[in-house]
Amino acid sequence: MKFNERLKYQRESYGYTQKQMAELIGITPRSYQRYEAGEREPNINTLVQMADFFKISLDDLIGRNFP
Repeated sequence: MKFNERLKYQRESYGYTQKQMAELIGITPRSYQRYEAGEREPNINTLVQMADFFKISLDDLIGRNFP
């Protein structure tokens, strides 16, 4: 699963809209929409905020797996 798909899955599992997520992490709704559409990738600070909000590791959020 790609990052944008993981992000959407996490958001939907918490029952938030894209607009609500954007407000929670302090970005514009359009920026958040671009993350989920796979048009942009967030900076490290935004990634950390998202992972903290979802209570998951950065590795889980971005789909990084170790053998």
